[in-house]
Amino acid sequence: MGEGIGNDALIMPFISSANIACGFHAGDDDTIKQTIELALKHGVAIGAHPSFNDRGNFGRTPMDVSQNELYDLISIQLNRIIQIAEQLNAKIHHVKPHGALYNMAAKDAAMSSTIAKAVKNIDYGLVLYGLSNSYLINEAKAIGITTASEVFADRTYTDDGTLTPRSQPNALIEDEAMAIEQVLKMITAKNVYSTSGKIITINADTVCIHGDGVHAVSFAKKINETLKQNNIAIKPI
Repeated sequence: MGEGIGNDALIMPFISSANIACGFHAGDDDTIKQTIELALKHGVAIGAHPSFNDRGNFGRTPMDVSQNELYDLISIQLNRIIQIAEQLNAKIHHVKPHGALYNMAAKDAAMSSTIAKAVKNIDYGLVLYGLSNSYLINEAKAIGITTASEVFADRTYTDDGTLTPRSQPNALIEDEAMAIEQVLKMITAKNVYSTSGKIITINADTVCIHGDGVHAVSFAKKINETLKQNNIAIKPI
């Protein structure tokens, strides 16, 4: 959220947690403030969505940064959104890395450890959202941070349980029925089919929908309705 897509107000009524761009891949102080106000209005948990400093590629291009640079990258963005939230008497609930940073850290223990340490040193009480079964989850747990294992409604999975790269034609799920089926399977059966048909075991604490997806609003509304129909609670971790 807060990425300038223009649909935040339409999506917010149907979600329980919002990942708000912190200015490095999208957004600025004004959009952060506006999105936090919108989240407060709908009782949605406020999350920081830090990224590589790469607005030109929307934070979705892998970058080579040192561990010190990565630590500062997370700290700067997290402190920025915390300061804005404090002005609105709001509290940041969680942190979820964005784009290439998220996907790289999922496979890299050192990156994940650095991210987790940066989060812990700023606010021990923050929840770290990370790809289910990834290093982001493992490294955060290792230092005592609360985690939320994340699954995706609008993305497909590879055989190793990571997300199919956006460069591949089958990376995105754009069919509503397929998205609903995948979400229910991930929550109730605790697994998901990879693009080759392999069954991947996962934990589903939180379901991600990308705000810039073509069907973001309809997916959010329909998933919300379906979960409620199946007596699945929708609430922050």
